[in-house]
Amino acid sequence: MCKSILLLVLSLGMVACNSNTPTSNKETKGEFENSGQTIDLFNGKDLSGWHIDIPEMDTVPDAINPFIIRDGKLVSLGTPQGHVITDKSYQNYRLDVKYRFAGEPGNCGVLVHASTPRSLYKMFPKSIEVQMYHENAGDFWCIVADIKVPNMVERRGPKEEWGIREGKKRRILNLTDGTENPLGEWNEMKIECLNDKVKVWVNGVLVNYGYESTVQSGQVALQAEGSEVEFEYVKLTPITQLTG
Repeated sequence: MCKSILLLVLSLGMVACNSNTPTSNKETKGEFENSGQTIDLFNGKDLSGWHIDIPEMDTVPDAINPFIIRDGKLVSLGTPQGHVITDKSYQNYRLDVKYRFAGEPGNCGVLVHASTPRSLYKMFPKSIEVQMYHENAGDFWCIVADIKVPNMVERRGPKEEWGIREGKKRRILNLTDGTENPLGEWNEMKIECLNDKVKVWVNGVLVNYGYESTVQSGQVALQAEGSEVEFEYVKLTPITQLTG
């Protein structure tokens, strides 16, 4: 009797393993062309697969598009300020970004789990920002979404001042300094997003780890926030577990 039950359980398990039930949510979200394979989000030629959101372009007829293609690279000119955003949404992935400040150091960032446009300051979409600001790469900024880290008070400030909207402490400091390469040299940032967790490396060094994120899927966006930044590549790979 026990042997028969065991055979039945094993048989059901094999049926489940061999079923045609999708293992990803591609059908519902249209996320990955090839499950498990790396996608080049930027094709090196144009902004196919992306769209821009530059508030100034709504009212200033001669405002320029700050996102251009130059020598096969995606370039954020920095002004007018805004974002370039993927058309598709993604969940459970690793993002590999190679970037450098081409001239003067300054500000920029990668937004993960982006959704509702212009949710903050009529500019930033709801998201978690992974900071690229020179000498601060890897900080988190909460944009109408929240995330936790160890040592929250030490890294974010007094709890009563925390918040996700204007006037609140939205910045969460990274874990270490000195991970960025000298100005003019390329930096490699790796961001892993899995369920409610976000993990960040800069040039191979773990610089931040957050959990209990209130957003877990969405678009990817790159900022134009005052300084010229070159992006050599932006690659996305589905993941099922975090590194380390």
